[in-house]
Amino acid sequence: MGKHILLLGPPGAGKGTQSKRLAAEFDLEHVTTGDALRANKGMDISDMDTEYDTPGEYMDAGELVPDEVVNAIVEEALTSADGYVLDGYPRNLEQAEELSEMTDLDAVVYLAVDTDELVDRLTGRRVCPDCGASYHVEFEPPEEEGVCDECGADLVQRDDDTEETVRERLRVYEENTAPVIDHYRDEGVLVEVDGEGTPEEVFEAIVDVVDE
Repeated sequence: MGKHILLLGPPGAGKGTQSKRLAAEFDLEHVTTGDALRANKGMDISDMDTEYDTPGEYMDAGELVPDEVVNAIVEEALTSADGYVLDGYPRNLEQAEELSEMTDLDAVVYLAVDTDELVDRLTGRRVCPDCGASYHVEFEPPEEEGVCDECGADLVQRDDDTEETVRERLRVYEENTAPVIDHYRDEGVLVEVDGEGTPEEVFEAIVDVVDE
């Protein structure tokens, strides 16, 4: 039976990168809310008394998919996985309580990163508007400053990567997800890992937690 790992952390903490590595290291499914929603856009939810009959209709309308629909999709993804790394769920206390009904967790890891460090990471991202390649001014710069290595186009900063927008995203995350962190801490299962080391150092620290 594969391990059941929950990885928590704010935007910019490196959850996506570390989740993929963990999934590969332990031969687990990498379950993200976004991927699960996209894979189940056509799921019939007409029995849920919701506004739309499929998750895809919410997504196409640019609306948030209701918690009860997200919960059902995540449960389906976890049930069909022989071990998983869960990334991006639960986002609030209600979802955390639902998760405890769906599955047992072997490890709950929180990547702790200082807010100013998160702002530096998130505002440093630059993307290519032509081919979609992504860079970071400090951690993964292009060979020539401001120019895409892949196609030579000028790199841009996305509107949602400005400092004002990033700080608001982090505030909303903190408001919604702090109760989730407290929930797992109160249960005595949360392990904090310093997310400010190198990706390799952070990965090794997470592996140590999972192997315990």
